[in-house]
Amino acid sequence: MAILRGRRWQGEYWDGGRTPAGRDPILARILWLSGLEPGKNLGGKTDTFRRYIYIHGTADLSGLGLPVSAGCIRMSPQDVITLFNRSPCGTPVFIGLEYPRHIWPQRRE
Repeated sequence: MAILRGRRWQGEYWDGGRTPAGRDPILARILWLSGLEPGKNLGGKTDTFRRYIYIHGTADLSGLGLPVSAGCIRMSPQDVITLFNRSPCGTPVFIGLEYPRHIWPQRRE
C-alpha cells in the first residue's frame, strides 16, 4: 500500500503491519477537499485545500470514527480506494450534521 507525504507518493510502501510509534502514515489515496464558504473553509488561513485537509486512508483503524486528526477524514485504505474510484474530480462532498442549503439549495436524494 502506497504511503503518501505532502499529497504525493514518495516511493514508500506500508506492508500492512504495525506502524512505528509517532508515525501516522497516509495510505492508498487522497481526496483533496476545497471549501465553498469564504471565511469558513475557502480562502485565507481557513482554506481547507491549503491546510491539507482531505479524506485519506490510514493504517490506524482503531482511530476510525474518532477525532484523532487535525481535520482530515480517515478511512480504511480499501474503503478510501473504493470512494476514490466512485468520486470524479469536482464531486460535491458534505461533511457535517446540518445540510448547507445556502450552498446547495437543491439537494439530490
